[in-house]
Amino acid sequence: MNPEREDRGRSAGETPPDIDLDERKERVLHTRGPDSLDRHIKHRARSLGMSVSTVVRNVLLTTFGLVEDIVNDSTDIALAATGHPTIAPRHRARARTGSAEVLAWQEAVLNVNAVCEACNAILPKGSRAAVGVRDEPGPRAILCPGCLATLEQHADGDEKTR
Repeated sequence: MNPEREDRGRSAGETPPDIDLDERKERVLHTRGPDSLDRHIKHRARSLGMSVSTVVRNVLLTTFGLVEDIVNDSTDIALAATGHPTIAPRHRARARTGSAEVLAWQEAVLNVNAVCEACNAILPKGSRAAVGVRDEPGPRAILCPGCLATLEQHADGDEKTR
């Protein structure tokens, strides 16, 4: 395995494996920023019903993995566009922990472009997809019709073995 890409199986926004989300939050990070950023973060926190501290913590925890995924996906796109072999597609299911667990999938027509979290397929605005429904706030989860069908087949298989 290429050491530069050992985190490839992690999905966008997923916490890096060396970070313990249950660890007690003992450190305080202090940073300077413009007033407009402060207002934006406070507005976002209010609209999500979360504390500013929680919003900032969640942004920091997901940003590094997201940037790594963007760089790796961009590399795959560039390799594919130039006819070079790419790394095999990865299953990118998000970690199923606490509030990140998807309770159900609701089929919908997308109003924005999106990416399937399982196969990384590009889903253009106007296409059909399934949106994850959560009990608590969590990262956006979207499946393409093919991955939803696969999930349904696995569920049907589980039902038959009971």
